[in-house]
Amino acid sequence: MPTTRCDVVIVGGGIVGLATARALAESGEKVVVVEAEQRIATHQTGHNSGVIHSGLYYAAGSAKAKGCREGADALYKYCEERGIRHERCGKLVLATEPNQLAALDELERRGVTNGLEGVKHLGADELSEYEPHVTGVAGLWVPQTGLVDFVEVAHAYASDVREKDGQVRTNESFVDAERADGGTVVTTTAGEVVADVLVNCGGLHADRIATRCGVDPLVRIVPFRGEYYELLPQHRGLVRNLVYPVPDPALPFLGVHITRHIDGTVSAGPNAVLALSRGHYGRFAFSPRDFFGTITYPGFWRLLRGYWRTGASEWMRSMMKRSFIAAAQRLVPELEPSHVQRAGCGLRALALQRDGTLVHDFRIVEAEGQVHVLNAPSPAATASLHIGTQIARIATRQHA
Repeated sequence: MPTTRCDVVIVGGGIVGLATARALAESGEKVVVVEAEQRIATHQTGHNSGVIHSGLYYAAGSAKAKGCREGADALYKYCEERGIRHERCGKLVLATEPNQLAALDELERRGVTNGLEGVKHLGADELSEYEPHVTGVAGLWVPQTGLVDFVEVAHAYASDVREKDGQVRTNESFVDAERADGGTVVTTTAGEVVADVLVNCGGLHADRIATRCGVDPLVRIVPFRGEYYELLPQHRGLVRNLVYPVPDPALPFLGVHITRHIDGTVSAGPNAVLALSRGHYGRFAFSPRDFFGTITYPGFWRLLRGYWRTGASEWMRSMMKRSFIAAAQRLVPELEPSHVQRAGCGLRALALQRDGTLVHDFRIVEAEGQVHVLNAPSPAATASLHIGTQIARIATRQHA
């Protein structure tokens, strides 16, 4: 089989892997990206909602908070320079019940702490100025939030890599890796790549790739399916931009929200149900390996004990359209089940520890000649330029 030599090999052609490759190529490193699918940005990037996040939700001082703010600024600038269609439209976070007001106030404080400017607290009588069809007791207007097609962004990153003589290779799956003579020999379905440093940006398969590289990831990736409904064209006017609920701080999801996309379509969702496959999107897609990998992990059952009621509710939303739309109706009461049709879905990689706790922040682990991105959930796409630069610095330090 043919052998390729490079400074850094990146496993995974999603937006984080490509942003990392771009940063490395810009610094003069010889880079090879290997992606198992026929196209880059197929999985989490390709099923992203297309929201440029502001940094409102994340704990002060966390990697998410810093990455989102700096990454969003860099992304807006990059899109301007590259002529990528985008929009800084703002979003409304809506409290629909009085018992959500304290959480809304905490979000406002967190946003200010994270450096957001122009965040505005709205009373019930002010909401219609921003979103005429919502109903609530209060809200937050967050002007920094925006829209973009992250697949287009990912392709721009890939073009940047190729312009610097890097390689982005598709339809080439990672098989194995081993250390040899101070470097790493990566076996793929197309041959071997010999590199000084391996960077694992495998997303839904990051834990398995780490294990094959001889690194204990200390987490298990558990896939969750997020489903959407699309508003029919004649009902898209029910929202102007983005309407989100006040999130439950105990959960890793933001709840069902209503989102206008950069192409003008409008969706409601997502829910969050356990997926039975890490790589297939059919409603009843099933992989024995993935399923048994989840249910044999002790952390899964510990998580389930704490969230079984939430899980049952999400399952009901998945199976019953009316239940799903009821969650969206809390934001926009005029929305009816007849106003929507089932749309696409996405898979989210949740990094779960053995004790049943979820890893909420970004997690990047180093080993000799290796960098493993084991948790890069939302807002990773927004923060991709920032995260890519950070990963590239680690890889360059190992390469030096």
